[in-house]
Amino acid sequence: MRILLSACLLAAVLVTPSVSAQRSPFLGSWNLTGTGDDASFVYWLKVEQGPDGLTGRFLNRTGSPVTLGVVKIENGELVFQMGRPDNLTGPEFRAKFENGRLIGRHMLRQGGGRRGGGEPPTERQVNWIGVPTPTWPAANASAPQKFGTPVVLFDAAAPSMDAWGVQFPDRPVNWSVVEGLLQNQPPANNLVSKAKFSDFKLEAEYRLSAKSNSGLYLRGRYEMQLFDDAGQPAALTGHMSIYGRKAADTNASLPPGEWQRTEIVLVGNRVTVTLNGTRIHDNAVIEGITGGALDNDELAPGPIMIQGDHTLASFRKIVITPIVK
Repeated sequence: MRILLSACLLAAVLVTPSVSAQRSPFLGSWNLTGTGDDASFVYWLKVEQGPDGLTGRFLNRTGSPVTLGVVKIENGELVFQMGRPDNLTGPEFRAKFENGRLIGRHMLRQGGGRRGGGEPPTERQVNWIGVPTPTWPAANASAPQKFGTPVVLFDAAAPSMDAWGVQFPDRPVNWSVVEGLLQNQPPANNLVSKAKFSDFKLEAEYRLSAKSNSGLYLRGRYEMQLFDDAGQPAALTGHMSIYGRKAADTNASLPPGEWQRTEIVLVGNRVTVTLNGTRIHDNAVIEGITGGALDNDELAPGPIMIQGDHTLASFRKIVITPIVK
C-alpha cells in the first residue's frame, strides 16, 4: 500500500507541471484586419501572461499602442478593452481562437456629439481576423548592404509628382510643386508612392515649419515622425521616432525653416536612421505597425506614404535605393 501511494504521489508531481504549463493560444502579438467593407481597418494586439493574469497592449488603428484596462478569457473567448480597470473606455473586443487565428468582433460607435449635427449616434459590428505577427529573419540594418538602382520619388532639380498617388482617391490631393518643392496645403491627402519596396535606403531632404507634424511611412506601415521639436528631449512621438513605439536615441532636429536630411535603412523589421549627421536609431527593432498604417501584411513590399493632413511640410529630395540580396 505504501509503495502504491508513493507511486501515485510521484505521478501527480509529474503530471501537474505539464497541466499548469499549458500555454494560452491567445498569447503573443497579432495583426488584426477588418473583413468585408472594413478591410482597410488594421489593428495590432499583444497579449502577455502577467503574475496576476493576462495583460496587453493595443493599437486601435490610429495613435499609439496603449495598455489595455481589461484582458481576460470569458466563455472561451478573449475579451479586451481600453482604459483603466476602474474606467474602461471604448468598445469591448471579443475573439475566438480558430485554426491558429483570432476570429473577432466589436461594436463601432459613429456619429452623435457636437459634430453629429444633432443626429443620434449609431453602432454597427465590425468583424475582424487576427493572425500572428511574422517571425522575422535575423537582420542588421547597420551592416554594409548591397544596393540596387536608386528610385527617385522626388527631386527639386526636375520636380514632378508622377511617382505619387494618394491614399484617398475621393478626396482633394492638396499637394503640388511650389517653386520646385513638393509641398502640401493642409489639410491634404496622404501621398502614396506608386512603387512598392521591401528592404531599402531612403534619403530625404525636407523643411518643417513651426509646429509642423507630418510623417514618412516605410512600406506604408511604420511611421517615422516628422515633427518640429528642436531643443526638446527625444520622445515617443518626437522627430524621427518610430511613432508611438521608440523614441530617437537623441534629438538631432534642426529649428523650423532649416533643411533637414535623413537617411533611413530598413531591413526586415530593423531600422537604422541618421538625422542631420547623427545616428539616432541603430538597428532598432520595429515591434509592429504604427497608427495610420495602410495595411499590416508586414512581409509584403509596400509603398512610401507621406502624411499630409496635419501641417505644412516641404520636400526637395526623396530617393529610395533598394537593397538587393
